[in-house]
Amino acid sequence: MPIITEEMVIARLSRVKGPDLKGDIVSLGLVNGILVREDRVIFSVNVPAERAQELEPLRAAAEKAVMMIDGVSKVTAVLTAERTAGSPSIQSAPIRPAPSAAQAASVPPPMQAQAARAQAEQPNQKAGVPGIRSIVAVASGKGGVGKSTTSVNLALALQGLGKKVGILDADIYGPSMPRLLGISDRPTANGRVLSPLESYGLKVMSMGFLVDEETPMIWRGPMVISALTQMLREVAWGELDLLIVDMPPGTGDAQLTMAQQVPLAGAVIVSTPQDIALIDARKGLNMFRKVDVPILGIIENMSTFICPKCGERSDIFGHGGARDEAGRMGVPFLGEIPLHMDIRSHSDGGTPVTISMPDGPHAAIYKEIAAAVINRVDIESASVGAGAPSIVFE
Repeated sequence: MPIITEEMVIARLSRVKGPDLKGDIVSLGLVNGILVREDRVIFSVNVPAERAQELEPLRAAAEKAVMMIDGVSKVTAVLTAERTAGSPSIQSAPIRPAPSAAQAASVPPPMQAQAARAQAEQPNQKAGVPGIRSIVAVASGKGGVGKSTTSVNLALALQGLGKKVGILDADIYGPSMPRLLGISDRPTANGRVLSPLESYGLKVMSMGFLVDEETPMIWRGPMVISALTQMLREVAWGELDLLIVDMPPGTGDAQLTMAQQVPLAGAVIVSTPQDIALIDARKGLNMFRKVDVPILGIIENMSTFICPKCGERSDIFGHGGARDEAGRMGVPFLGEIPLHMDIRSHSDGGTPVTISMPDGPHAAIYKEIAAAVINRVDIESASVGAGAPSIVFE
């Protein structure tokens, strides 16, 4: 197979004319984030925000140019919009964080009312994904709490309860699904639509399928948002009862994009029992509340440790903190998952414990949580459906 280099990609892109046919996109500094993975190439083209839709053909031309390199089988060009100095106030990303209480208080009441009316008059941009009945986000306020392991085992437990399930790895900077599910293949494409990979019956999509495990994703927020949108809406998911979205930790661009532009059925918050983790979990929970995403509940991960040799219990990260927080915040508590070698080792080996030990105590815990999630999704769906009154003419 011919070796494809970044220099070869730049040489091809330098033949693509810039906006208004002035110069080329390389010399104009519009090309960023070139990643070459064997026979696949990913890069971004930065254009003015107000011209993003108009310049879509430029993105297509850039993809076509790189596809002409001998040995290239797949090209993904991401069109990112960035606001230039002095340009009108147009968002470089499709979302904008809600103002803080202090910021809101500093705005005169007439302007607050005007902003509220403008917000109410905006069309609902939460277009559904064809074939997917419900989308559930699994989130955490910080990393290191076992959110991805929980996402995978929750998805497999939901499948074990008879649901058709997929999982989207939304952590662009630190994708975990290839390792957690033991997947080393690459997705195929039909035009711009990718086919998801499958493992243990789950349909899966992750940036980790497109780049090497050790390759850093040095991307700005707009590039991440565009990639997330493509992995959600340009993937042949088929018919699914539930799509589990393994969210990145924190409350940044990726989280707000999913919360504000995707019709989430609800969010599950994962936290360890310790106070420092619960502080960040509270932030994540409040973020979803501010954008009107239902909180399906909180899971306490690494809840306690039972020594496999002596049977002694040790609450390494404390115990019961997430349950107490759920009660304080007025949201459901979904269950406790212990810190156990079996969960860790099977996750590292790509054989999740719900598959490798389906009749074991840990799989039973995940199934109980999955049943609670299904119940909460049904309740939230029913409440949405009951929101509008019916008018009967007799």
